[in-house]
Amino acid sequence: MSALELDCVTHLGYEGRDIYLVGTAHVSQRSVDDVGRIILELRPDTVCVELDATRHQALVDPKRWRKLDIFQVITQRRVLFLLTSLALSSYQRRLGEKLGVRPGAEMLAAIDHAERVGAGLVLADRDIQATLKRSWAAISVWDCLQLLGAAVGSLFAKGDITQEQVEALKDRDNISEMVREFAEVMPRLQRPLIDERDRFLMSAIREAPGRCVVAVVGAGHVGGMVKYLHAEVDRQALSQIPPPSWLGRLAPWLIPVAALALFYRAYVTAASELGSMVIVWALANAVLVGAFTLAARAKPLTLLLAALAAPIVALIPHVGAGTVAALIEAWQRRPGVADSEGLSQVSSLADWLKNRFTRVLLVGLAATVGGALGALLAVVLVFVWA
Repeated sequence: MSALELDCVTHLGYEGRDIYLVGTAHVSQRSVDDVGRIILELRPDTVCVELDATRHQALVDPKRWRKLDIFQVITQRRVLFLLTSLALSSYQRRLGEKLGVRPGAEMLAAIDHAERVGAGLVLADRDIQATLKRSWAAISVWDCLQLLGAAVGSLFAKGDITQEQVEALKDRDNISEMVREFAEVMPRLQRPLIDERDRFLMSAIREAPGRCVVAVVGAGHVGGMVKYLHAEVDRQALSQIPPPSWLGRLAPWLIPVAALALFYRAYVTAASELGSMVIVWALANAVLVGAFTLAARAKPLTLLLAALAAPIVALIPHVGAGTVAALIEAWQRRPGVADSEGLSQVSSLADWLKNRFTRVLLVGLAATVGGALGALLAVVLVFVWA
């Protein structure tokens, strides 16, 4: 059977050129084999892959983790981004181990075979940072909490992946159905995570040079991409990061302003109560941050200093107890090269706690959650006291 007869291939004609969309599952050996076979048979002028520069570098450079600096991750406020990336990588890696396939192997196969036949390579996907930030901007606070919970849960999950789940992920129709179900559960993510990327990918592939183009993309994208074959697409506009809403800009100031207003009111109307209110504020913040930091098994000095700093940083917008705790923990643990390289193998709670790099991330996340809850509880208690 010719490679063009495979059910994963969709042939499109565009302005006298041939475009072949190859829909894959990202952890399927069958997809890896199909990609190599199709490229070798067609010998296209260009091979497009569903990657941006960041993910391409991550695939072709296994030692990329060495370049991570824990202090830069913390000060640039990338702890949550790295946590989410590790959680998703962990799930894909466990799935890949079940199948005996490295996640992204079909993209590596496309890159390798493109070089083998002398085809040009186009990284056709939107920058991952733009996709994530546009996705975060599109969803509600409740959706954010659900996603974070799912990400952290997938990292710590101990349950095995069943063979039935593995087989379902190999099937193109099942993948498309999963995409549709996901969109139904979180419709606000449908546009930035699926629709916009369908348009972006199709536009980039359509403009790829050569008369014969092979594009390797996730099977869940193929149906949507076909609809946008002739659509006008402004990829620059789709890559822009939307500015935060007025509520988003205001949110970090709400608790500090409310607390300071209550303190000022007490100072003006009942100065004798001000000291008690300050103590209530300090204790609520310190206890919650201390409790969450302790649960993350932080070092004693981290716990002490994070708890002491919590009542102060809670009054400073855009500064959190999580940053303080993570920096102090990183200074004490000093993750080495082995810890950075070990990030690619983190797949369970035990691994997370054993690796010094990920332990610091966990401490920072725990202190951030404790700080948010502590500040909220503190302002409520101060208000009741007033």
